[in-house]
Amino acid sequence: MSTTSFNELVKKLREETGVGILDCKKALQQANGDLEKAKLILREQGKELFASRTGEANQGRVEAYIHHNGRVGVLIEMDCQTDFVANSDAFREVLKDLAMHIAAAYPPPQYIKPEDVPPEVLEREKEIYRHQAEQEGKPPHVIEKIVEGKLKNFYQQVCLIKQPFVKDPTGQTTIEDILGELANKVGETIVVRRFARFEVGK
Repeated sequence: MSTTSFNELVKKLREETGVGILDCKKALQQANGDLEKAKLILREQGKELFASRTGEANQGRVEAYIHHNGRVGVLIEMDCQTDFVANSDAFREVLKDLAMHIAAAYPPPQYIKPEDVPPEVLEREKEIYRHQAEQEGKPPHVIEKIVEGKLKNFYQQVCLIKQPFVKDPTGQTTIEDILGELANKVGETIVVRRFARFEVGK
């Protein structure tokens, strides 16, 4: 298996389980690249997977953040399953990082996740991408692939969990990755419930 293929499997396993990247690598190596077997290995090791966390996330905290220039402010609610986790340093640190990210990110997020994008907005974007591809003379079977690729980029721009974390200079770590790492660390479901961003003059 090529290094690229293995890294893609590691990323997929991490996204599907929320387990740390090093544990995912080790599990996949033991499973000889078999994704389902790697999940089983992680469970046998006592790792808490997303699918195992069935409790309702009805505890949490609200964080307020004012950017250093005083022109941007953010309110964000992030939930978990217990008050103990909500008051933990790990939870509070991630919550503060998310509030700062929303204030500093450009373009700023408009939605939490892709499922939150209104159907009419999604359809409008698709039509724009299709028209652009048609103008470039792309064949029909290629156009839909182009649309799919551009939608992925669109989600990275407007959806909080798909955005690269502003404090990661490599641009490789997304907000979704950070939430997954936290969920694995505390062993609970972590949910960004809502946020509001305020900017002077807008």
